Amino acid sequence: MSFIFGGGGGGGGGQQPASGTQVSIAREAPEIEARKLGLYDQALKLAQSPVQLPAYQVAAPPPLQQAGFTAAGTTGVGAGALTSGLGALGGAQTLAAQTPTTGATAANPYPQLAPYMNPYQSYVTDEINRQAQIGKNQLGAQAVQSGAFGGARQGVAEAELERARLNQVGLSQAGGFSQALGAYQRQQQLGVQTGLQAGQGYGGLGQAQQAMQQRDIGSLLQAGGVQQQLGQQALEAQRMTTMTRQYEPYQRLEFMKGLMTNLPTGQSAMTATTAPGTNPFAQAVGTGIGAYAAYNMANKPASNINIGQPYK
Repeated sequence: MSFIFGGGGGGGGGQQPASGTQVSIAREAPEIEARKLGLYDQALKLAQSPVQLPAYQVAAPPPLQQAGFTAAGTTGVGAGALTSGLGALGGAQTLAAQTPTTGATAANPYPQLAPYMNPYQSYVTDEINRQAQIGKNQLGAQAVQSGAFGGARQGVAEAELERARLNQVGLSQAGGFSQALGAYQRQQQLGVQTGLQAGQGYGGLGQAQQAMQQRDIGSLLQAGGVQQQLGQQALEAQRMTTMTRQYEPYQRLEFMKGLMTNLPTGQSAMTATTAPGTNPFAQAVGTGIGAYAAYNMANKPASNINIGQPYK
């Protein structure tokens, strides 16, 4: 659609050719332009309202993970077993250092052997003494019968009998002592070995308890870590959902913008031309000259008119 604005001069030789500045304005169809302006107003209003962004959240440690933390802070696991093991080792060392004469007195020179002595040793000694006394009585009777009672031969015989008695008692006591000493030594070795094994066993038990606790802690932390990750993912999903809802109006505006861009764009054009104004004096002079020429043409004889020749 074109519009021309301007004015022209008068007739005759005073008329000027039209010239000036021409302005062209191209615009979209009014209904399309109005919709785009409305969309711009909506976008401006939306941009002036701040978006309420959700805060970042961190999932708290779940119960399993918290239990792992608590177990990790518990110290001294296995200390009881280690203490018992140390006690067993100490007992073994003490037992190994003992001898049969440890704590000996004049009345009891071998106190460590007393528990291992044959309880029937006294009966054996008594029996030896009884047999020796019987022999002594027989010697006395024989001396009386032979008339040599109290003589040298009787004394020699009784001395030999006493020596035999003492020898038998000594042998009996030596055998009992040897047996007691052997039993004591075997028991001592067994006690030392048992103490060492117990100490090692308690030490291994303490280490096993500590290792078991470490495995339990690792399992609790691992399982709790999985639960915490799931909780964190849930929080992130919740935040993303909130973010999507907050930015949904912007997505709708972007969608409408795409529709506006793909619509056909009809245009209207308006052209305005501005020409210079006409000189009134020149117009009047031109008009007068024209009138004078017409008058002379009407009153001049026909013989003076030369057709096809320039007018003079």
